[in-house]
Amino acid sequence: MTGTLVNVAAICAGSLIGAFLTKGIPDNIKKTLTQGLGLSVILLGMQMAFKTENVLIVISSLAVGGIIGELARIEERLDNLGAWIEKKTTRGVPAGEEQNVAKAFVMASIVFCVGAMAVMGSIEDGLTGEPNILFAKSMLDGIASVVFASTMGIGVIFSSVPVLLYQGGITLAAAGASAYLSDWVIAELTATGGLLILGIGLNILELAKIRVGNLLPAILFAAVFVIALERLL
Repeated sequence: MTGTLVNVAAICAGSLIGAFLTKGIPDNIKKTLTQGLGLSVILLGMQMAFKTENVLIVISSLAVGGIIGELARIEERLDNLGAWIEKKTTRGVPAGEEQNVAKAFVMASIVFCVGAMAVMGSIEDGLTGEPNILFAKSMLDGIASVVFASTMGIGVIFSSVPVLLYQGGITLAAAGASAYLSDWVIAELTATGGLLILGIGLNILELAKIRVGNLLPAILFAAVFVIALERLL
């Protein structure tokens, strides 16, 4: 849970700072900070990817997981879910401060909860106890909180609650499953997730548009393939 708690603290701190920066942050500073964090995310992804013990498992997991993800349209469904939540939660809210708080809460919650870093970071934290992905996500979310709060208000701080529940729940579930997974399974899960994190870094830098959401099933297939090989060997 360490990574999630740090993530929550970063969102709260960023929201408080942003609430006092009503004029916002200059675009050039935002761009440079984002690029720096994007490079850091790429480095983190590469470090994780090199933990693989069999690159064919990673390749197979990405291939099969990508096909399943595309057929299931995971990325599109996540985007639609975010739009639906925003529409439902802001419907009928009177104009004024209440509406600003609601919109800030919903938008920030969607940004912070929906994505591969939240899922993979929580899994890594639960399985290995090394929340490196969530630490990187905390930096991204902290800066995003400053930007959001400076333009939308203090309502951004309330997004820390769904982040705590969502990521914390995944972390606890992964921690419970870790006792039944071998070191080899965890290594391939980490390596496959690392490539997804690398994809996120490339997206942040706008060097590519990788549909990371549709590749999320690859994490599951990495575990399935290794468990199957362990039983055969």
